Amino acid sequence: MIASIPWRQSLGLRQAGVFYALLALLGILAALAASRGLPPYLAPANLGNIAYQASLVGIMAVAMTIMLITGAFDLSVASVAALAAAVLVGLAGQIGFVPALLCALCTAAMIGILNGVIVEFVGINAFIVTLGTLTAVRGLVLVVTDGRSLMVEDPQVLAQMLAFESARVPLFWPLLALGAVALAIATLRRAPAPALGGLGLLALAGLVGPRFTVAAPVVYLLLFTTAAWFVMERTVLGRRIQAVGGNAEAARLSGINVRAYRLGAFILSSLAAGFAGALFGSRLGAINPTAMQGAELTVIAAAILGGTSLYGGAGSVIKTVAGALILFTLTNGFNILNLGANYQGIIEGAVIIVAAAIYTLGNRKRGETR
Repeated sequence: MIASIPWRQSLGLRQAGVFYALLALLGILAALAASRGLPPYLAPANLGNIAYQASLVGIMAVAMTIMLITGAFDLSVASVAALAAAVLVGLAGQIGFVPALLCALCTAAMIGILNGVIVEFVGINAFIVTLGTLTAVRGLVLVVTDGRSLMVEDPQVLAQMLAFESARVPLFWPLLALGAVALAIATLRRAPAPALGGLGLLALAGLVGPRFTVAAPVVYLLLFTTAAWFVMERTVLGRRIQAVGGNAEAARLSGINVRAYRLGAFILSSLAAGFAGALFGSRLGAINPTAMQGAELTVIAAAILGGTSLYGGAGSVIKTVAGALILFTLTNGFNILNLGANYQGIIEGAVIIVAAAIYTLGNRKRGETR
């Protein structure tokens, strides 16, 4: 059973800093919008838009967090997502949406297996392997698309794809229910983390109101994050994954199949990327060869902002989602305030470096006090 974290430690910067940063960023942007006479920045529609923009990166970043916890690395996720989108869009008009979706996910899984086998059984560094597959899979996207944009022309199939990606889902009552459940768990177990989460969910439900709806990808992200959190924090499987990343040799000596867990992490990472790519392709029913280029850096940045260690053994999928929300809140704020895209990369890069420095110094200080 996982030991509960004391209240004071849970509310400290180390445990909750990413949430404080997200709230502070939202507050600053809301104040700037109000000072310029713009519509309320914290309007439910805009909050839903931020979550929608962050959903695809968030799905990939949650899987990337598990990957990083095992001590491995995957740079190929954006290329895998683009290939899955190309397979989906290219086949949907011929064999139907659902079979095409399965083909896209199987293609993504095969790349994950390939990455994992080369890393674990050949012994090549994961960074080098996935850097190579990043380039190779991007070339495969060019082959599949023949270097041009693809689109679905069948109206019935296109309607299915749009329903899969763009359906609106009411979120007010689920937020209330999840908040109540989290508070009940916190009361029974006297654990601070579920209580903080429950209060946050109830506050969000009160802010957005009963008519609030979100696009389907936001719901997919919530479900995936919840499942990943439960596995990582409340199951033997999750503890073994953390043990693999914390000390692979000790895990091996204790009977854990390290190679199997890391191979599974590669497959999960590619499957999540394939699913995100399928959502991307379904958004407009079209795909171009340069789709999602560079998104792998945003995925890794979200995990880093959430405090995931690049050395393995530590990370939180919930904090990773908060990290993704920070990145897309910055983008959204720049667009709404019309601050200019020239400075956006500079500020986002500085935020990532500062966050990494804070976590690094915090870990060093913690180690010196032991």
